[in-house]
Amino acid sequence: METKSFSLKRVNCTTLLIRKRNKQIFKIMKKLIAFSITCILSFQFVLSQEIPSKDWQIKTALMAVPQDYKDGAKVYGYNSAGEFTTLKEGNNDYIALASDPKRDRFSTAAYHKELESFMARGRELRKQGKDGKEIFDIREEEVKSGKLKMPDKATLCVFTGTVNEETKEIENPYVRYVFYIPFATGESTGLPTTPTPPGHAWLMNPGTHRAHIMITPPKD
Repeated sequence: METKSFSLKRVNCTTLLIRKRNKQIFKIMKKLIAFSITCILSFQFVLSQEIPSKDWQIKTALMAVPQDYKDGAKVYGYNSAGEFTTLKEGNNDYIALASDPKRDRFSTAAYHKELESFMARGRELRKQGKDGKEIFDIREEEVKSGKLKMPDKATLCVFTGTVNEETKEIENPYVRYVFYIPFATGESTGLPTTPTPPGHAWLMNPGTHRAHIMITPPKD
C-alpha cells in the first residue's frame, strides 16, 4: 500500500514537472513566433520602399539645379539596394542630390562643388548615427580648426514638391535658396537674424560656420 502511494506521488510530481516544462516551452515558442513575425514585417517594409529608377532620380535631382548648370551637374542618388552612390558624373560647378527614398517627403537639393567637403562630412556623421546638434557642433569645431574646408561663400538650392503617384511627375514645385557665408553676423551683413516674410532675406545661424542667408520665395 505504501509502495502504491509512493508511486502515485512520483507520477503526480512527474506530471507537474512535465506541465511546467510545457508551459516554459510554450512561452519560448510564443516569443519566437512574435520575433519571426516582426522580422517578416520589417523585411516587407524594406521591400515596400521602392527605389526609383536611375533616370527618374537624375531628372528630379536636376530640378534643384539653376538652369545654367543643369546639363553638366554631377548627381548623387541611390542604387537598387538603397545605397548612396554617384548616378551621373559632372563637368561643371554644381552637384545635385536625389530625394532620399527612405523619407516620406520628396526633396532634392543642389549645391556648389566647393561645399562638397562640408556636405560629405555631414553625410558621414549621419551614417555614424549622429543627430543634428552633434553634427553641427562637430563641423563647427572642425571648420574653426581648419580640419574641414568651408568656402567663404557658396550656394545651396532646395527643391520640393509632391510626386504624382500615377504619372510620377512633380507637382507643386517649390525652390528655396541658401547662401552660405561662414561666421557672418547681422552686423557684418546688415540682415535681420530672425525669419522674415516670404521673399525677404534673413541670416540664419549667425556667427557660426553654418551662417547662411535664407530666401524663401512666396508660394503660389
